[in-house]
Amino acid sequence: MTAATDAGVRNRAEEHLRALVGPRDGHGEATLYDDQWAAIEALVVSRRRALVVQRTGWGKSAVYFVATLLLREQGSGPTVIISPLLALMRNQIAAAERAGIRAATINSTNAGEWEQTHAAIQRGEIDVLLVSPERLNNPGFRDEVLPRLAATCGLLVVDEAHCISDWGHDFRPDYRRIRTLLAELPDGIPVLATTATANQRVTDDVAEQLGGEALVLRGSLDRETLRLGVVRLTTAEQRLAWLADHLAEQPGSGIVYCLTVAATQQVADYLRSRGHRVAAYSGQTEQTERLALEQALIDGEVKALVATSALGMGFDAALGFVVNLGAPSSPVAYYQQVGRAGRGTVGPASVVLLPAIEDRDIWAYFASLAFPREELVRQTLGALAEAGGAMSTPALEARVDLSRNRLETMLKVLDVDGAVRRVRGGWELEPGGQEWSYDAERYRRVAEAREREQQAMLAYLSTGECRMGFLRTQLDDPGAADGWTCGRCDNCGGLDLPSEVSAVAVAEAADRLARPGVPIEPRKLWPTGLAALGVDRSGKLKQPAGEGRAIARLTDLGHGNALRDLFRVGDDGPPETVPVPLVRALVATLEDWRPGADVIVVAESVTRSALVADLASGLSRYLRVPVVGRWAVTDPGVVPGQGATNSAQRVAAVHRRHVLRLDDPEAVRGRRVLLVDDLVVTGWSLTCGAAALAEAGAEAVLPLTLAVSA
Repeated sequence: MTAATDAGVRNRAEEHLRALVGPRDGHGEATLYDDQWAAIEALVVSRRRALVVQRTGWGKSAVYFVATLLLREQGSGPTVIISPLLALMRNQIAAAERAGIRAATINSTNAGEWEQTHAAIQRGEIDVLLVSPERLNNPGFRDEVLPRLAATCGLLVVDEAHCISDWGHDFRPDYRRIRTLLAELPDGIPVLATTATANQRVTDDVAEQLGGEALVLRGSLDRETLRLGVVRLTTAEQRLAWLADHLAEQPGSGIVYCLTVAATQQVADYLRSRGHRVAAYSGQTEQTERLALEQALIDGEVKALVATSALGMGFDAALGFVVNLGAPSSPVAYYQQVGRAGRGTVGPASVVLLPAIEDRDIWAYFASLAFPREELVRQTLGALAEAGGAMSTPALEARVDLSRNRLETMLKVLDVDGAVRRVRGGWELEPGGQEWSYDAERYRRVAEAREREQQAMLAYLSTGECRMGFLRTQLDDPGAADGWTCGRCDNCGGLDLPSEVSAVAVAEAADRLARPGVPIEPRKLWPTGLAALGVDRSGKLKQPAGEGRAIARLTDLGHGNALRDLFRVGDDGPPETVPVPLVRALVATLEDWRPGADVIVVAESVTRSALVADLASGLSRYLRVPVVGRWAVTDPGVVPGQGATNSAQRVAAVHRRHVLRLDDPEAVRGRRVLLVDDLVVTGWSLTCGAAALAEAGAEAVLPLTLAVSA
């Protein structure tokens, strides 16, 4: 293409850009950055593959929307965008429509619209199709729809491309199938991968998957609108009090990030009690409520959403602040979250981190969900080989000691590795697949990289250097020269964060956190596949347990700290008595709950037998009701927690391990039974104990424990 033609394409591209974004306030008409044009030129003129690593708000979506308009003018097929989150899809569709681009989506929530969307694509009425990565491995979509899209699309876009790499902070197995899709694209179909959060290792990994000739464009990751700071406070009460005292001072509306779902609910409840307009938001929030909450934040109807990372990638709004109550496990993940602030804001955005000692416990929990051990993988492959055909995930769950989510994640990785294949009805061994090998060395290196990231996050908290400079260095930003400073953070003197909290706020936070009692929801259905494990249970429980109580979750901000200490085994072995503060919390829980129990049955423990015995005898004295039996351990060969990651396996282990032993066969008949244990992990031990008590004639079974694991 000649230079004149090239210039003509750029002029046309900038016309589309102005239609997309409008004039820039005070700066006349919008023009393309050099790297934006370089990416568009690679895609439209050279039909190449490109990876763009640029900060949030830089304009990566403008690249693929402008490229789409140019390619459509040249007669190319629609752009297919692989996008990881529904919230991100909604924002992308809204942005496309503002530029006159006809966009549609195929995802798990709109199956009823798929056929008409496919028909509209056939008629040429769709310019952009957004697809969730999970669709890539849906059998019908993979075998029937995807080949047609691959053959006819004009541009393939992989948004949030760091998800492709298992070195990335947000690796998703479904994204790995993109490598297969790339290999199947016809020659001349351009590909664009974009992300704001990739260090050099992730960048190299993604570029390699795109192909050796891919153009890589990395820009400065400095966010000129962000002012970063850290406030170190000793207790959870002080951190909550800081939020209550200083949330209103933060500019505009924003996000308060928490590490757990339980924390979002606790924090939002407390802040509302202090008069702040906030709401909790997590992966457990119902879909229609998510939409309403996102819009309320965008419209400034709430001061903040108290959220997990479920409100993350691609959420596009002009937010004035982000506060993290607890530190993410890596600087890269932290940069991703703080990137939600300062997009299109009039003034600078405030970014505050309130770290806690217990953050490391939460990091350790999430790290425990890494790729399973080799013997579990082999066990899964063996079960599929023995079946000789498709097995559903629930059927596999009964054969493999993994939770449903971990089993699904592992199967997705095995699918991409060519060992198994998702089919209608479940999973099967890949016909003619190669012998699968467990890459222990790679998993070890990934685990070590995660550990280094955690240490870097701890270093961020205590550094006296420029905070934005620290983050840019961690992301291998080529523009982060030695000695560079932002001039905006607390260490550079550009942000003065108060650390004082009022005595009233601390007292109210302490009162809120000291309020004990969380419900233990009864299980009402037996897991599938128990017959294969020799357990004659299925369907609904005939008489499920009533709603029980625990003092708190281990992840809670208040009593969670004391409970974590209680269950953390030290050099002196497991504790033998319940500490006095937790006794008081248990009494308060009982006063609020009032179970009206007639008798107590204690669930025996091998690891904490003295603690459980002390708990049961104390309750007997306080409630003035007798201990009449035990959910007794009869097979100590079944180790504590065996099968805990898998419902069917856990029920089978509990049935082998426990039996109900009563002092008198009629001891519970027609009576309300308090079933006492120390800790709920899966809930199946209490469920099985409650079923045995119901069969012994109990009128009602009410579980009471010190803690719930999560």
